[in-house]
Amino acid sequence: MNPKFFILPVVALVLVASWIGGERLGISALEKKGADLKTRLAARSTDIGADAASTKGNAPGQLTKKNAPIDWKKMAGKIEEMESGGDIRKYLQLQRRILALSKEELISAYHEIATLDLPDEARASFQHLLFDQLREKDPELALTHCLDQLDAKDGRMLWELTRAMSSWADKNPAAATAWFDQQIAAGKFDSKSLDGENPVRMQFESVLLGALLSKDLAAAVGRLRSLPEDQRLETAFAIDFEKGEDHLAYAKLIRDGLPQAAQAQIFAGHATQMIRQGYPAVTEYLDRIKATPTERAVCVEQAARLKIHQLSEDKKVSREEIDTMREWVASQVPGTVENLTGRVIGQAMGAKEKLNFPEAAALATQYHAASGNDEVLIGFLDSCDLKQQPNDEVRALIAEISDAKKRADLLGRLN
Repeated sequence: MNPKFFILPVVALVLVASWIGGERLGISALEKKGADLKTRLAARSTDIGADAASTKGNAPGQLTKKNAPIDWKKMAGKIEEMESGGDIRKYLQLQRRILALSKEELISAYHEIATLDLPDEARASFQHLLFDQLREKDPELALTHCLDQLDAKDGRMLWELTRAMSSWADKNPAAATAWFDQQIAAGKFDSKSLDGENPVRMQFESVLLGALLSKDLAAAVGRLRSLPEDQRLETAFAIDFEKGEDHLAYAKLIRDGLPQAAQAQIFAGHATQMIRQGYPAVTEYLDRIKATPTERAVCVEQAARLKIHQLSEDKKVSREEIDTMREWVASQVPGTVENLTGRVIGQAMGAKEKLNFPEAAALATQYHAASGNDEVLIGFLDSCDLKQQPNDEVRALIAEISDAKKRADLLGRLN
């Protein structure tokens, strides 16, 4: 199959990743904020300790008294300032109080907050703090008591729930799988859209599959195969497999659980994500998954095209940058270098018009002269809307191609 047919599906997969990534960014920001606060706490531990000691005589109901109930309404007006770092001590005191709560107390507080007349942002902040601690202590309990938040408008809570599912599946994949299947049977993950898809269920499925990768690969394959065929691709692509040692297991899941055409789309989607780290990162990824020649060809083409596109977004792509791309492609799939060179040059014209047609044509002609391979010009002309280019220059390039049939095909596109 010609790799060019994978372009649009790969773009769609990257969009799916962006959607899921958006959910992750929200919780990542919270985690970073908490980590920053903890770092600042460590730097001021002496002061905090002195402050804690000085509050022993405070009246009942104040946050710092060990057994006093937390006054959520009183804290609601201060939580935004606390989270922004404006009052670190009170925020850390609140975290310590929540940390000291038992699982039952965490659940009680979580549901109590839901009934209080609080600003939406404050309620969400408190519930995230409580849920995060409950998830750490007992992810199963966190899921079973807070699953009603699946439909919450707050996307961060959905991501918290999937994190709980991930934590539970890591500890006890069999129990987590059985519980999830029970919820599916009970209709908790039914689709509310006309196309029958439920993005929330797909996100949970991807988290569960990710946990099963290193524990029961056969079960992961069976689960992926059991999904509706039109949902397998996006679910598989959404699996978080950052650990290098899981890449081969993930590749086996894809090869055993998806149709062959979809497999290349998945691998190419990940390759295009990794190209931001440079060509060696893609090579290492392809080596780790033991890519077949066909898979490698698709991945290398998509990654190379995206890399040149990224470069041409900011400036006019240079001969040196294309030479670097060619060297890498030659090391991976030598037979595709010339045609791909022509196509990436043509593609570079579309990036905010930093490279015009005469400049691009001159570049393609230089490579054609150096290699004597018509595939450079063929790839270049195939990538262009020929009717929109200077007619005489286009015809001059076509005349350089030795294949009469290809010349006739290209000339036909001018009519």
